[in-house]
Amino acid sequence: MSDTLSVVVVGCGAISRAWLGAVGLQEEVELSALVDIRREAAQRAAQEHDVSDALVETDLEGALRAVRPDVVFNCTVPEAHCPVTLTALQHGCHVLTEKPLSDNMADARRMVEAARREGRMLAVVQNRRYLPQVRALRDFVASGRIGRVTTVQSNFFLGPHFGGFREQMRHVLLVDMAIHTFDAARCMTGADATSVYCHEWNPAGSWYAHGASAVAIFEMTGGIVYTYQGSWCSEGLPTSWEGDWCIIGDKGAVTWDGHDALRAEVVAEQDGFMSRLDEVEVPVPHMETTGHDAVIREFIRCVRTGKRPETAASDNIKSLAMVFGAVESAERGQKVPVDA
Repeated sequence: MSDTLSVVVVGCGAISRAWLGAVGLQEEVELSALVDIRREAAQRAAQEHDVSDALVETDLEGALRAVRPDVVFNCTVPEAHCPVTLTALQHGCHVLTEKPLSDNMADARRMVEAARREGRMLAVVQNRRYLPQVRALRDFVASGRIGRVTTVQSNFFLGPHFGGFREQMRHVLLVDMAIHTFDAARCMTGADATSVYCHEWNPAGSWYAHGASAVAIFEMTGGIVYTYQGSWCSEGLPTSWEGDWCIIGDKGAVTWDGHDALRAEVVAEQDGFMSRLDEVEVPVPHMETTGHDAVIREFIRCVRTGKRPETAASDNIKSLAMVFGAVESAERGQKVPVDA
């Protein structure tokens, strides 16, 4: 393998700006081609990010044959994730794809199986795992300071007026946004969902056509119950985009407001009616880089070393299964298993 990895970016819409900005920071990466079904989008991306030497192409197969890249970054819309990924894998490329892994579980399983069959890495840009506070909660829970985790609660209340396609989407909150929060719950606890009951509705005043609010109760491995409450049409007193969190163990609890405030209390002494509690520090790790940059750096490192990326599709599919399990439960009105 050469010192520099050749990369093709597929999909040059708005989301690709975060990717291309991060790619520009990677010394070990050479951007060889930009592919989009709209040539003008690929040309604009090349100009904005000063990569005039990169091939601009509308045909993925043609670009892959022309530059023979090591890696494909899949920045297409969710319904295109599967065909683009399968094509890239068939050409011997490792693939890092935008979230969610796929717009349905059947295609997600096909993608995971294809990567295994081809012996190539397939991972998902689950960038919120690379926030210092998410890392802090993961490490704090794993330290055992609050004992065995029993209960997790996250609240997500925002009122973004996107306009466009989201306002007509079915299950808009669950399908378009909840993957971030569900994956963070798995990251923080180290647990996987086994079942879910979800109630979804569209509140009065909602500017979305369907499913702007939801409550989901997940049973997780290790006996954990995780409750998600969310709304995308909640005006006033918004949470952060990360939500706010409470994680309860049998020896204490830790909270995060979704910004910078992390608090924890642990049982110091059980004496009488209520235990005496001590507030303890939640150390926040120093991170050289976060977000897309951190995910891409780890992926490139794993391509070089053969190690498994944290956001490998074979694991991240379990977060996607939480999304589609919640959708199925909401449609059926009953608890359903979560099956990756």
